[in-house]
Amino acid sequence: MSAEMFANLGTPDMAYIRPIIIASEGGDAEAWGVFSANGQQLGWAPARDLAFAAAMQNELVPVSVH
Repeated sequence: MSAEMFANLGTPDMAYIRPIIIASEGGDAEAWGVFSANGQQLGWAPARDLAFAAAMQNELVPVSVH
């Protein structure tokens, strides 16, 4: 399996949820990023459960990244 094929494994069906930092004028804030299997950020949410819900509403299977 090529590196590109491995990176895209699960891309159409899975969303990885992990903590991220959002920079703003008032200071940095923690949020939860929603990412495709190849690492492309699809969105973010202010809470983990909201990130999971957003993934499921878009017919993606959410998984945590530790």
